[in-house]
Amino acid sequence: MLRYNKDKISKLIFEMRKAISRLDSISEIDKEEFLKNQDKIDSAKYNFIIAIESAIDICNHLISQNGFRPPQDYADTFVVLAEQGILEDEFVNNLKNMVKFRNRLVHIYWEINNKQIYMILKNNIRDLKKLLNRIIEILET
Repeated sequence: MLRYNKDKISKLIFEMRKAISRLDSISEIDKEEFLKNQDKIDSAKYNFIIAIESAIDICNHLISQNGFRPPQDYADTFVVLAEQGILEDEFVNNLKNMVKFRNRLVHIYWEINNKQIYMILKNNIRDLKKLLNRIIEILET
């Protein structure tokens, strides 16, 4: 059984769910409409940052509360949980790619192509949903 601060994890899960919900809503519009709407683009960027950051924060909290080895960087956070049997090894690469995407949004945002944001919105949001569902599943056991 994993140790964790229920209030902290509940808040982070709430924020992650909210961001994923907004990303789902944005993903329903077609590509052309998305690319013409700077507000939708900005909202997608912001909500990706929140969803990914929440995921990292949840995982780091579980790591620290349970005495797992400290991650070397954000991407390694998911590797640590895979080492503990919490996440599947195959899934970790997808999550590491989401961290790379988050880093680009935060640190080299001027290089982000809006078509790429739409592609990730359509094809990779499921990875964040899968992670959220897995976290909820392990915390309920």
